[in-house]
Amino acid sequence: MKVLKLVVLGIVLFFASAAQAQVSVHINIGTPPLWGPAGYSGVRYYYLPDVEAYYDVQTAMFIYYGGRSWVRRPYLPSRYKNYDLYDGYKVILKDYHGETPYYNYHEYRTLYAKGYRGPSQRTIGERPKRGTENLRSYRQNNQVNRGRGSVIDENYKRGDKTYNRRGEEKRNVKHDNDKKREK
Repeated sequence: MKVLKLVVLGIVLFFASAAQAQVSVHINIGTPPLWGPAGYSGVRYYYLPDVEAYYDVQTAMFIYYGGRSWVRRPYLPSRYKNYDLYDGYKVILKDYHGETPYYNYHEYRTLYAKGYRGPSQRTIGERPKRGTENLRSYRQNNQVNRGRGSVIDENYKRGDKTYNRRGEEKRNVKHDNDKKREK
């Protein structure tokens, strides 16, 4: 009887240790935006050639050069406020898995110049229609030029009048300086 109990106990311990040895790997990449290309759910970065910027799917941030350094923001710079993300071409960076896709910026910029169009792409979702509730909710959920993001390197240098603290380029720097002198 003791031998039978020992055999049963050994079998139970064997299966318990085998169950613990199974490892489950789950990587949460993030939810791709509705304007993202369909069929690439496991990709972390897109390169947007028309605006020379990257989009990080995992953090839902745009990465672009803000004058002196690369910045991460939930929106594109104000000069691209009319850029249509649904219509623009997205280069899928399948082979890059780091945190700084802009290290290959010069390579991507030469391979995919502004206006580059590769194979046709379908977006994950449909473009919101004008004048509908769908467009209103899209604008509320995807506020392109609102909020603050994290700065990768320091953007604002004392005395630099061409960029503000948020890394946005000032429109008419000379005109602003003339106004200050008149006062």
